Amino acid sequence: MNDLELLEQRAIDAAINLDWKTAINDNKKLLKLDKNNFSASLRLGFAYVQTHKLTLARQIYRKVLKLQPNNQLAKENLDRIKILAKKNTKKSARKETRFDPSLFLEVPGKTKSIPLVKIGQKSLLAHLVIGQEIMLRAKKRKIEVRSKTGDYIGSLPDDLSKTLFLFMKAGGEYQCFVKEASLNRVVVFIKEQTKAKKFAKYASFPKTAQTNMMKIGIDEDLDNIADEPDEMTSDIENMAENLASEDKDILPYSLEVEDEESEEE
Repeated sequence: MNDLELLEQRAIDAAINLDWKTAINDNKKLLKLDKNNFSASLRLGFAYVQTHKLTLARQIYRKVLKLQPNNQLAKENLDRIKILAKKNTKKSARKETRFDPSLFLEVPGKTKSIPLVKIGQKSLLAHLVIGQEIMLRAKKRKIEVRSKTGDYIGSLPDDLSKTLFLFMKAGGEYQCFVKEASLNRVVVFIKEQTKAKKFAKYASFPKTAQTNMMKIGIDEDLDNIADEPDEMTSDIENMAENLASEDKDILPYSLEVEDEESEEE
């Protein structure tokens, strides 16, 4: 690997580790050596956005579009910059995120990266920062994802919502962080912190539904389980109903029942 390749790899590693200062410096060095390095330009622009240096980011993305008019990443980030630059745009708390290299470390059964569904308004999504801690909120047996100031970001898919609703209702606790964010897609990283003793044998994030189904004790031939996925859902819902009737359970997350729509229409 030559010096240029080493510099490229270091720039990539810096972005992965959210070390934006190093990412900016290394990508600028790459562009001095090769002004048509579009990957370095896109990484530099993204690093500027993450550090809220919007004027510099805008300049980078415009240069990319001059040479690649159909570059979708550049177009989308320019749209994001327009939102961030508006004076009347609602701003989230943009505190510097101290990145822990182990933040997105995958632990089988205890962590999961999840693309959100029914994502929120672009004016709010534009302010999300990678590594930012956000909150899970149980609502009507679904799990919403919100900022610490209460702004709606999106929801977990229904199948995962049903499982985590049950675990959270029993006393399980989870941390949630922004792993990927754009105006059209948000991916979160969820980490199991604690689990209720009564569900100790269940994985929060099993590789397949069959894992929990067998532990729950459904008497099915394994070959037929995949053809009947609703069995797992039904069993979880029954268990949730039983939990709801037990007054002794402590709910660590608010279970709201507002009627207003959360997601962007």
